Amino acid sequence: MNTFGQDLRFALRTLLKSPGFAIVAVICIAIGIGANTTIFSVVNAVLLRPFPYADPDRIVAVHEIQPKNDVNRAGLSYLDYRDLREQSHSFSQIAAYTERSVTFSGTEEPERVVGASISANLFPLLGVKPILGRYFREDEDQPGAPGVVLLSHEIWKRRFHSDPAIVGKSLLVNAEAHTVVGVMPPRFKFPESHLAWVPLVPFVHDNPRIERNLAVFARLKPGVGFEPARAETAAFVERLAAQNPDSHKGWSGNVVPLREEFAGRNLRLIILTMMGAVICVLLIACSNVANLLLARATVRQREIAVRAAFGAGRLRLLRQLLTESVVIGLLGGGLGVFFAVWGIRWMELSIPTDNQPPYWIQFKIDGPVLLYTLTIAVVTGLLFGLAPALQAMKADLHETLKEGGRGAGGSVRRNRLRSFLVVIQVAFSLLLLVGASLFVRSFLKLQEEKGGVRTDHVMTMRFYMPAGRYEKDEDMTLRVQDVVRRVGTIPGVEAVSASNNIPLGGGGDGGRILIEGRDFPPGEEPNVFYAGVTPNFFDAVDVKLTSGRTFTEAEGYGHTGVAVVSKLFAEKLWPGKDAVGRRFRLKDGKDSDWIRVIGVAPDIKNNDVDNKLQPAAYLPYAYSAARNTGLTIRTRFDPLQIVAPARKEIRASDPNLPVFDLYTLEQVRQSGYWQFRLFGGMFSVFGALALFLAAIGLYGVLSYSVSQRVREIGVRVALGAQGGDVLRLVIRQGMILALSGIGAGLLLSFGATRVISSILYDTSATDPVSFTLISAVLAAIAAFASYLPARRALDVDPLEALRTE
Repeated sequence: MNTFGQDLRFALRTLLKSPGFAIVAVICIAIGIGANTTIFSVVNAVLLRPFPYADPDRIVAVHEIQPKNDVNRAGLSYLDYRDLREQSHSFSQIAAYTERSVTFSGTEEPERVVGASISANLFPLLGVKPILGRYFREDEDQPGAPGVVLLSHEIWKRRFHSDPAIVGKSLLVNAEAHTVVGVMPPRFKFPESHLAWVPLVPFVHDNPRIERNLAVFARLKPGVGFEPARAETAAFVERLAAQNPDSHKGWSGNVVPLREEFAGRNLRLIILTMMGAVICVLLIACSNVANLLLARATVRQREIAVRAAFGAGRLRLLRQLLTESVVIGLLGGGLGVFFAVWGIRWMELSIPTDNQPPYWIQFKIDGPVLLYTLTIAVVTGLLFGLAPALQAMKADLHETLKEGGRGAGGSVRRNRLRSFLVVIQVAFSLLLLVGASLFVRSFLKLQEEKGGVRTDHVMTMRFYMPAGRYEKDEDMTLRVQDVVRRVGTIPGVEAVSASNNIPLGGGGDGGRILIEGRDFPPGEEPNVFYAGVTPNFFDAVDVKLTSGRTFTEAEGYGHTGVAVVSKLFAEKLWPGKDAVGRRFRLKDGKDSDWIRVIGVAPDIKNNDVDNKLQPAAYLPYAYSAARNTGLTIRTRFDPLQIVAPARKEIRASDPNLPVFDLYTLEQVRQSGYWQFRLFGGMFSVFGALALFLAAIGLYGVLSYSVSQRVREIGVRVALGAQGGDVLRLVIRQGMILALSGIGAGLLLSFGATRVISSILYDTSATDPVSFTLISAVLAAIAAFASYLPARRALDVDPLEALRTE
């Protein structure tokens, strides 16, 4: 420890004597470590930090799957969930929930929040206790039981003003009296952003087996492993398929760990891709500092030789040199944490308010993140310091002392190592820039993607019709008809339509259909998307039908067996034929009457613009009457100006209807690709940093090479070499290094970018534009970085260069 303290003090004095070198080296490392710390905080939050539940590694999610139709994560029906609870031997507890809008009304403005219907044992399974009151009891989670509600801490604080006596009070929830039984802890919003919970069974007890709308979680029994539980679940669903072929033929079961359930494959792939990118940035920074140390070792060779002559052993000298590099790494790590704080803040601000991560994901610099930063600071210090230190150890003691270090730094071995490091820098820079280009091209294509609709001058909003007041589909249809009529009378409104789906914003239904005149094996019927819409739906999004007609007023609000289908629907089910006049029916819907196609519309992306097109049918609203109904309003002016008048008309229709999710259709469209904006921006930043570091590295190597070749260049000029010859000599050396790096980077990129192909939009992982353009840009920057040292070479005076010979 005594000698380590001496080495540490000497390292600090040495760095203070060379402040220019120290600042450049520390900033290079800080950039790499700051980027790594920022992304590792994401890795830690999403993939590593334990869930805030009791023994979360024993909790699994249960799914029904249908591999033939690529259905990998369907939920369970209530009847399947009930049977699983009765028959399972692998799980100690099985619980379920389904998302449900919760509307608070009464004395204040009606407010709809995202909530859930949960089984009584869900929160006990998770091991999360209320801070006030209690959980639901089993007798409260039964059909016909009195209404009860659990509140989140946020809604308790905001709407109920942190009332300490809230437990036991009666509230109007979905227009019915509910007794508050408890308040959950701060930040708890299971599963993601939910703010209130009601019992499950009263809501789903009469659902058929085909309605797989429950998310099911289970806790493994002590001693039971993951694979036995998976096998038992698969066997359970296959038994159901034998007993219920109409609803379960071709289905099996699966369980997945909690981490995999909440952080799917694409999310993990994106995060790990980002982690790989910042590691590349760090390696480039390490290469730069290693080159600086190699250049500096030339100046310090006489010092090292003198120390060796006075008896310092190689191990002792190596330890001293590595201590200096580790100090640089630690200083860079400290500055990198400061950069990471800003990086995390920038990342959080880039995520839209409505797309915030689940409550259990917190991007912060905590103990594990600081430990990671400390580790990479030490490791990178050893990494970039080891090669220069070993090179310094190989110097010939007698020659160095005799020559005074003159020219010793120009050894072929050392120059080869420095050149190799530059090639690596250029290769990694090209990899990062190609990745950035692919994400940016995906983002630009999504920016141009309109999803089949015209988004300008369109306002969207949703309102919720609570149970109790709206029990029947007919009641909801009449209310929707009145709301649409009232909003349509507002001056400046060109068209208004209601639907259980907002184009580009999600919603709607899906299920199997039967086609008149065609037979399908049970369980293999076509799956399609369908939505209930009122008249003028296509006018509101400015879509012109390709054939046929749209709904009349009577058809749009009645339970009339007519439909407008998408072009993809028509081509898939009646290829080469006119779809108008054909008939189909919903196998899994409420009504099994035949539905006649009256029109064909262009394809519309009914979810966000990043999703693939799917066969779609648009039915009269009564077929899919929904409590959560969306309005699409086309105006002749700024659509935001319609918000206040539309609210007024909805309240005039029913003052208990909460209005929420007020966005222009253009905002809805843009919310579908915010991830590409964020990931493309982050990749672009990492690529720019890598390019900057690589250009600095190439410039440094060539500048050093010119300083070492002063005598050679002087001889060439003395023998008649012209300025152009000297320029070509130096630039050629730089371009050979750059082109070697570009070649290596292309090979690396062709392999690496295939990994992210599944998360790109309409962009090939081997996109020739990205590869060609980035290679050309990198070559041009390399040429510029080579030109500056070449200009210095022209200033060499042959007489001064040869005087020392």
